[in-house]
Amino acid sequence: MPTHGIGRWRHFIPKEPPKKKKDKHQMKPILAETNTAYGSLSVRVSGYDMTLVEHYSQYIHNLCNRLGVKVAESYALPTKTTEVMLMQEQGTKMFVEAVLKTHRRVVQLSSLNATLCPVFMGVLLRNQPEGVQLSVKEHTEADFHARFKGRPELEGLMAQMNQ
Repeated sequence: MPTHGIGRWRHFIPKEPPKKKKDKHQMKPILAETNTAYGSLSVRVSGYDMTLVEHYSQYIHNLCNRLGVKVAESYALPTKTTEVMLMQEQGTKMFVEAVLKTHRRVVQLSSLNATLCPVFMGVLLRNQPEGVQLSVKEHTEADFHARFKGRPELEGLMAQMNQ
């Protein structure tokens, strides 16, 4: 008595077509503010400690989900590196004292209710860790383009091809 194939069920599920490759990141439309809600807002978190910045942006995202605020996107901006130089008292040479890396994260909110905003901001400011800067501003097209690193050699080659 043949028993092969008993319990198989995968052939009942329709096969899904392979996923298409996404094109370049498309900018989502910026929502305008109304009388009762703010439009697209960018909540920026920055600091020198990557784990603090990452956890605080995760906290903001979870808080928005709990309060019913729609999160459009959450992403990281390129890290900025700053070298602190030290000059000797009697010399002209400068030595690298420290290298500071500034990590930045953005949580983009699509519509924040105006009555909920003071409560939301109060909770964010009360739970803000030390060494982490927080800023909230209206989302612009320049903010969208700032999230991508520039590639000057590629842009130069593209300009040569177009000529």
